[in-house]
Amino acid sequence: MSTWPLLLEAEQLAAALDDPQLLIVDCCSADSYARGHIPGAIHLSPAALQGGVKPAVGRLPAVAALQQLFSQLGLSADKQVVVYDDEGGGWAGRLIWILDVLGHSNYSYLDGGLIAWANEGHPLEQRANVAEPVDFKVNINAEPIAEIEDILPRLNDADFAIWDARTPEEYTGSKVLAQRGGHIPGAINLDWVKLKDGARNQRLVDLEQLQQTLDQLGLSRDKLIVTHCQTHHRSGLSYLAMKLLGYPRIKGYHGSWSEWGNRDDTPVRTGDAP
Repeated sequence: MSTWPLLLEAEQLAAALDDPQLLIVDCCSADSYARGHIPGAIHLSPAALQGGVKPAVGRLPAVAALQQLFSQLGLSADKQVVVYDDEGGGWAGRLIWILDVLGHSNYSYLDGGLIAWANEGHPLEQRANVAEPVDFKVNINAEPIAEIEDILPRLNDADFAIWDARTPEEYTGSKVLAQRGGHIPGAINLDWVKLKDGARNQRLVDLEQLQQTLDQLGLSRDKLIVTHCQTHHRSGLSYLAMKLLGYPRIKGYHGSWSEWGNRDDTPVRTGDAP
């Protein structure tokens, strides 16, 4: 394929499986990968995409861990990475965010992931694939990363917005998954499940309609948007959706609520109102 789209359909990938520059990354569970995956896909454990240190387990892994991970994955500048998962894009979006952090922009998301691929009759294989290791050097691009220090001073800025991709119960504080429940003051709640269309094999919802929804909520393209959830896993999909919609300024808050809600020096609001 001469020009790879950011949003890839199963038919397009099926026609390009023999491309030598293709690196297909499976972000499903190990069990799912063993049961059947896209031919040629290399498994990447979702846990490897997070630092795993409590309480903010979703923070970026250490540079040494990233270097080892992507060296083993065989990532190089000439590779066209196609990412997919079996949940409608959370882990795949998280990987795309990490690729942005690594400065690798040649990537596509398989719309609907393994669910669309398998349900629409495309071939699966059970054989585990291993990449030819490379010596991948990590250079962190901080632009896509949001930290508490990036958020706190901007909470009242008109051109700044926070997309909270958790459930409404987590947002209001009726469901508490940290020391404190609630949300970042001013944050706007749109649950990540609203981005997925179960009737179309977990593909993304219509992007034009999604843009209208985001505009109505105050998450418009002219703002700097920070997205988060509990661990920046579900918000991997909101990050990806904004990439697809052409948002020029987006960041993933990798500490997410597991960091914010477990500190005693961060402001918290409860209830429905931002």
